Amino acid sequence: MEEIRFDLMSDSERQAFIEKSIRKKFHKSLFSPFARACKEYQMIQEGDHIAVCISGGKDSMLMAKLFQEIQKHKKVNFELTFLVMDPGYIDTNRQLIEDNARVMGIPITVYESDIFNAVDTVEKNPCYLCARMRRGHLYAKAKELGCNKIALGHHYDDVIETILMGMLYGAQVQTMMPKLHSTNFEGMELIRPMYLIRQDDIIAWGKYNGLRFLQCACHFTEHCDTIREDGSSESKRLEIRNLIAELKKINPYVESNIFRSVENVNLATVIAYKQDGVRHHFLDTYDEQ
Repeated sequence: MEEIRFDLMSDSERQAFIEKSIRKKFHKSLFSPFARACKEYQMIQEGDHIAVCISGGKDSMLMAKLFQEIQKHKKVNFELTFLVMDPGYIDTNRQLIEDNARVMGIPITVYESDIFNAVDTVEKNPCYLCARMRRGHLYAKAKELGCNKIALGHHYDDVIETILMGMLYGAQVQTMMPKLHSTNFEGMELIRPMYLIRQDDIIAWGKYNGLRFLQCACHFTEHCDTIREDGSSESKRLEIRNLIAELKKINPYVESNIFRSVENVNLATVIAYKQDGVRHHFLDTYDEQ
């Protein structure tokens, strides 16, 4: 296979190459599941104004291109704002996001916050606090810009890892929902249109197009270009990812089974469950059956 010389391409040529790869080579693995998730979970409605939240990583950057592609089909009229929040990136990280956006033809709207400074001195669960603050800032800015939805780049692998993490470490059965109404910002929704896309396919797309994305935006590790996944027990998500990989060696359907398990919950065989904050126990109605 002839090596593709991306360094000899202009920005417009690279953009065209990237967009063609989505329409052709990666149509089945990327665009089709993206469109299917949007339709199956009713993520895009007529007149929507969606803030596509871009962190600079591969997932959110690809999500932006997939939104551009699906908008071309004109089945539903909706607006897009490609929103980048700078929580305090070092200059090289911010520049990488802007360079990728230029090459990929994504007209980003950048705004700054002081989130990294705010959590810099927090000792307990700084990552959790940072994520919560970033989400709140995104909702607020999106609403200010006239958006009614924010889109995040969580994918299929994130979903199945979250299901197992909840069971093994949280003692609960729950999933990462494809869409949610905001409880703090009236009229706002969160959608996850990458819900059915596999991480390996995202990585393959990035490599095929010779793209390098921001892999570590965290203030505590921002001087690193990548994070080494060395199996450290500090990373619960990595532990789960490795566990799923081992289970897949025994059962090739384990990933889809985990995903579908939260679509096939039989309440008649569940000891207890919560609904709207109220706990229901099987003994509550046991003698009535």
